[in-house]
Amino acid sequence: MLEWKHRVAGRLGSASPDRGAGFVEYAGLLLLIAAVVVTVFGLGLDNQIATAVQRAVSSVLNL
Repeated sequence: MLEWKHRVAGRLGSASPDRGAGFVEYAGLLLLIAAVVVTVFGLGLDNQIATAVQRAVSSVLNL
């Protein structure tokens, strides 16, 4: 009976807390961001996005 209690307590107590993202997650996120940036510049959307943001900010400030 005592052995069973130690085994159960060991399994319940050994749950490691979340320690954050690892190198692979950060590398994947960096690759995703790089792909989005390359796509935006490659398709020439940077000027359209800048214009849309300027219009939105002007619209909010002119209320």
